[in-house]
Amino acid sequence: MLFVYFFIRVGQEILMDDNFPDDEIEIELFPIAVQLAYVQQLLGRKQDAMEAYTDIIKRDLADESSIAVAVNNLISLKGPKDVSDSLRKLDRLKEKETQNFELARGLDLKLLAKQKEAIYSNRVLLLLHANKLDQARELVSRLPEMFPESVVPVLLQAALLVRENKAGRAEEILAQFAGKFPDKSKIVFLARAQVAAAAGHPHIAADSLAKIPDIQHMPATVATLVSLKERAGDIDGAAAVLDSAIKWWSNAMTEDNKLNTIIQEAASFKLRHGKEEDAARLYEDLVKSQGNIEALVGLVTTVARLDVNKAELYEKKLKTLPGLKGIDVDSVERTSGVKQVDAPHVAVTETQEEGKNKAKAKKKRKRKPRYPKGFDPAKPGPPPDPERWLPKRERSSYRPKRKDKRAAQVRGSQGAVVREKHDAAASINNSNPKSNQATGSKGAAAVSEQTKPSSKSSKKKSRN
Repeated sequence: MLFVYFFIRVGQEILMDDNFPDDEIEIELFPIAVQLAYVQQLLGRKQDAMEAYTDIIKRDLADESSIAVAVNNLISLKGPKDVSDSLRKLDRLKEKETQNFELARGLDLKLLAKQKEAIYSNRVLLLLHANKLDQARELVSRLPEMFPESVVPVLLQAALLVRENKAGRAEEILAQFAGKFPDKSKIVFLARAQVAAAAGHPHIAADSLAKIPDIQHMPATVATLVSLKERAGDIDGAAAVLDSAIKWWSNAMTEDNKLNTIIQEAASFKLRHGKEEDAARLYEDLVKSQGNIEALVGLVTTVARLDVNKAELYEKKLKTLPGLKGIDVDSVERTSGVKQVDAPHVAVTETQEEGKNKAKAKKKRKRKPRYPKGFDPAKPGPPPDPERWLPKRERSSYRPKRKDKRAAQVRGSQGAVVREKHDAAASINNSNPKSNQATGSKGAAAVSEQTKPSSKSSKKKSRN
């Protein structure tokens, strides 16, 4: 870090001595600023590195290669967050004349092979996160020709196949590549083991790990292999892995020896699968070599299933717990229950129990239901109408009002009946009261008689 700052300071002094303007000095030092941001990224100062990369990209004053490195490193820091923005930033680096993603010609000549491979790899990963599988497939198909000696293209191809739910095909491709390039097979077999384990193929995952000799004795590898073989139902193979690891660590001349850890795990594994004699032998070796309490307890519990007398001999080597010297175990086993304690303690416990019972009683108290005013729960009456919340028009009991058909009938010519009724009423009102009482019915009859022929004539006209 100080080394990079030193270079920036020296560069500023040299350029100032050559009478460079401040803007040109800043442009000339942009590549060192990118390297400084990369050092911050390696040191774990991700926020500072992201701010530096963002500032360089926004100002767009540096050369093409520096901007490309800044864009790629910023995308790697952001990861799957804001995938669309990262893809837009990468589009700045592509050749504008081509539809597919290809680096600009001048940029392609300036960048190193590893830098170009990192940019293309990040592009594929972003496309997978964005679920743009067609574009990812097209780009992955071109990577083996662009980087024939690299492992990255085959790993990206396997990742694409896994995303397409083709784990079996991914396992085949990784196995073929490992056969062609044995010197690069370690990372390929690790990837194959991960793909197979995630796809539910434990035997393939265990076989892939077994082909990496450098890590066979490591505790993490041993635990993984044992777990995978257990899932595959190969108990003997899992035991063989543990035995091989014990043999390797027994002959290893290292300061950080993992023999005791491997032996303890192997003993518990064999005890779990019904191999008590082998487990007892391992625990006994562990007690002789290390003498820890955990191994001795395991030895006692294991030997107790085979030989009780021998288990009692080992049990005497266990340290007694403080406060248990005056207790007679036989008398405790013969007692039927707990010994009675003094009265004050009983009183305290009784009061505590009473308090707890009262608290429980308070918690269990149920409130009386609240009924509407005037409601008697003993005589609830008929049940309420289930359709009472529906509008009246939507209820099953709704019947629309029928219109009076007679009121709509109009006889004769338009306005004839109304005029005749008006004339009849006027004549009745103009007559004297006595004659009204006598002729009221006759007048009404006359009106009705007058209406009859008019109706007949209207019917005849309508027929005609």
